[in-house]
Amino acid sequence: MDMESASSVVLQALTQATSQDTALLKPAEEQLRQWETQPGFYSVLLNIFNNHMLDVNVRWLAVLYFKNGIDRYWRRVAPNALSEDEKTSLRAGLITNFNEPVNQIATQIAVLIAKVARLDCPRQWPELIPILLESVKGQDGLQQHRALLTFYHVTKTLASKRLAQDKRLFQDLASGIYSFACSLWSHHTDCFLQQVLAVDQAHALSSLERTLLSLKVLRKLTVHGFQEPQQNMEVMGFLNAVFERLKQFLECSRQVDPDSPCREKLEKTIILYTKVLLDFLEVHPCAFIPLIQRSLEFAVSYVFTAAGEGLVFERFTVQCMNLIKTIVKNEAYKPCKNIEDSKPESLEAHKIKTAFFTHPTLTEIGRRLVSHYFLLTKEELAMWEEDPEGFAVEETGGDSWKYSLRPCTEVLFLDIFHNYSQTLTPVLLEMVLNLQGPSNVEDPVQLLMKDAVYNAVGLAAYELFDNIDFDQWFNNQLLGELQVSHHRYKLIRRRVIWLIGQWISVKFKSELRPLLYEVILNLMQDPDLVVRIETATTLKLTVDDFEFRTEQFLPYLESIFSLLFQLLQQVTECDTKMQVLHVISCVIERVNIQIRPYVGCLVQYLPLLWKQSEEHNMLRCAILTTLVHLVQGLGAESKNLYLFLLPVIQLSTDVSQPPHVYLLEDGLELWLVTLENSPAITPELLRIFQNMSALLEMSSENLRTCFQIVNAYIYLSATDFLQNYAEGLCRCFCNLLKDITNEGQVQVLKVVEVALKVSPVLGAHMFQPLLPSVFRGIVDGERYPVVMSTYLGIMGRVLLQNASFFSSLLTQMASEYNQEIGQLLGGVIEMWVDRMDNITQPERRKLSSLALLSLLPSDNSVVQEKFCGIINICVEALHDVMTEDSDTGTLKDCMLMSHFEEPKLTDDEEPPTEQDKRKKLGILPSHVQLILKILHTNEMLLSPHYHHTV
Repeated sequence: MDMESASSVVLQALTQATSQDTALLKPAEEQLRQWETQPGFYSVLLNIFNNHMLDVNVRWLAVLYFKNGIDRYWRRVAPNALSEDEKTSLRAGLITNFNEPVNQIATQIAVLIAKVARLDCPRQWPELIPILLESVKGQDGLQQHRALLTFYHVTKTLASKRLAQDKRLFQDLASGIYSFACSLWSHHTDCFLQQVLAVDQAHALSSLERTLLSLKVLRKLTVHGFQEPQQNMEVMGFLNAVFERLKQFLECSRQVDPDSPCREKLEKTIILYTKVLLDFLEVHPCAFIPLIQRSLEFAVSYVFTAAGEGLVFERFTVQCMNLIKTIVKNEAYKPCKNIEDSKPESLEAHKIKTAFFTHPTLTEIGRRLVSHYFLLTKEELAMWEEDPEGFAVEETGGDSWKYSLRPCTEVLFLDIFHNYSQTLTPVLLEMVLNLQGPSNVEDPVQLLMKDAVYNAVGLAAYELFDNIDFDQWFNNQLLGELQVSHHRYKLIRRRVIWLIGQWISVKFKSELRPLLYEVILNLMQDPDLVVRIETATTLKLTVDDFEFRTEQFLPYLESIFSLLFQLLQQVTECDTKMQVLHVISCVIERVNIQIRPYVGCLVQYLPLLWKQSEEHNMLRCAILTTLVHLVQGLGAESKNLYLFLLPVIQLSTDVSQPPHVYLLEDGLELWLVTLENSPAITPELLRIFQNMSALLEMSSENLRTCFQIVNAYIYLSATDFLQNYAEGLCRCFCNLLKDITNEGQVQVLKVVEVALKVSPVLGAHMFQPLLPSVFRGIVDGERYPVVMSTYLGIMGRVLLQNASFFSSLLTQMASEYNQEIGQLLGGVIEMWVDRMDNITQPERRKLSSLALLSLLPSDNSVVQEKFCGIINICVEALHDVMTEDSDTGTLKDCMLMSHFEEPKLTDDEEPPTEQDKRKKLGILPSHVQLILKILHTNEMLLSPHYHHTV
């Protein structure tokens, strides 16, 4: 087929692929997919998107197919790779002209040229950069812009390569074109400034676009194009010129109409200038040292003095603060504790910073941060009134909050306070002292200032540890603030309870906790929703704290939990419900079983909330977390939740359901704790295990939890579980063991070990296909100690608790190894005794000892020959497990527990789960009793020779 007819066919397919009619769309997409590997296809696409007479959507699609083809077929080693001849032709066609009239298509063409450049430039495409530079110099405005756009994307792509050889190539390129890039940027910048002065808005916008593109090119060249940029006069000259240009552009902002298209581009350009400085500072901190003084002077003057009034906008302020913060906390600018060990560059930078951050400068920055930037704005106060939940979420770190000015000012305050606390602590304490006593509710300025100062004290809590007696302040001042019930004073009530939350883990006496719980109880009934939400957050910090004591909290538990539940019902936003659910989860986790009398309403509400949150997976994650703690708190009583609980687990862990992407991890955790606290198996609980096969095949980071779930089922009902699922589980384990790490192998084998422990006969029967490989591992002397230890644990269970199966396995393996049974058994015993040191857990050492002891009554001569070795390791294991009884003064087996013996729990310990109780049923018999029994029932062993050995 010739090119003309091919173009016609491809054009028709692309046209149909842009259709909204699926009957046309699907066959066209399939046809295009088949053509992707055909020679000449991309040449046809190139002709189509270069034809400006065709439909824009068709040309757009042609560019996208071309771009995707570069990713898949451009590399020489790719399957169905493009021929070198076609690639040569395509490269030439891509840079024949730069006259694309549609902006979006022009951007996509620039991106795909950059993709090719990443793979071929400069070796296979040496003409690319010279042609771009020549086109940038042209007089045609469209061609110049498109070439400059392409030049930027090529530079950006080449700068992103990280191999040493690629970096050197980019540095060679940068040194060759840097002068031209600087002159290009300077020319377009001067044109823009002149056109703004002449009020030539149309031409000014065009020049500003070119200024922005040329500055983007310079940013990449400056930051990534030089190994030691401080030695290049042009680079340092450009960086110094950035400050002057910034001032000029900020002054220009006065003359540009706020609603004009030029205004947005102007602000983008100003931000880009600051990014040049920040990127250079991050990549070349030592080369930036000559710029520290000027950067600090520039940023501080615009952000903390009158120089910036009427000029700065929020994003620019954020960038200036980031510049100050990065210089202040940069490790390269801090001398070592031993000055003699410091680098000269660090000492120089430190000297510059010390000279700049004088006492007056720091004082002014500290005061300005608190008294200006920390003040709640009119917009924030309006949001508090109109959308209290939205305000509460923003203040606790919502998605938009982290990109706003407030968090930036708080981080800068913390960094400066940390580095210059000796200077700033007295300043902040003075501000606190000036605001002592309740504020005038009729004075909004005073209320806002107190809110700001208390915010600063909360943020700097750790730095102020030795300077504020918070307990005294709480009693003498803050309690009084919380008792002012006026509507306008909600500002302070909310800030004070937040402040307490910040100090609770820093300095707050345990004796004051009951008083704090009374405060929380009162504020949870505050008429203002924001105050109630903030109080709930502080409650979470309080119960999460190391000093939390359950007995202090119990008198308030019922009332506070009831109010938390009311708050959960009152709030409507997904984020707020999540926030309150996290508090509820934390309370349940800390008080554990004490929560049981008070959860009735919550248990009834959660199914409704789950249903309402069908489109909100993150809220469902919070519900799952709450259910985890609820099940742990209810223990065996959690069986009453199964009607709701089990379908939730089923959905969350079903990988065929889309929500599993969000819910799986928490769903598995809920599944596990449900099993651990289940008093008995139910058909529905057993049925959920059908989800496990797909989960094990995924081999994800949740594999460990999956194995724990399998073990929990075995402990819960080994017979029912193994009869239903062991065959499929064994097949899955055999596949996993073919391609799994040593750690993963141990996890698989532990499941087998648990099955043998709980049900020796059924476990050995169900996992029979796995046991030969375990036997081989012992005979062959597995090198990885943890795996060998697990092998010996499994074989010890078989030998001790299912001797007949061990005998048949020994016969099978003797045939496989072509050895006599006695010879193979001797080798196993010898390896077992030799590798006993691989076993570190006392329980497993005891198990191996008992297993080997169980062989001694045999009259097998091989066993008799190994008698000394067996007894030696048994005595060693005996020493490991014996401890002195404090009551009788005699020795006892520390791993032996009477079934009627109830463990004594401290206040901080959690009560045993149902699974903990089930595990105790698998305790091994007394080590001493079994040794004596074996010795005294074997007459041969009582002969003088062996008696002397013992």
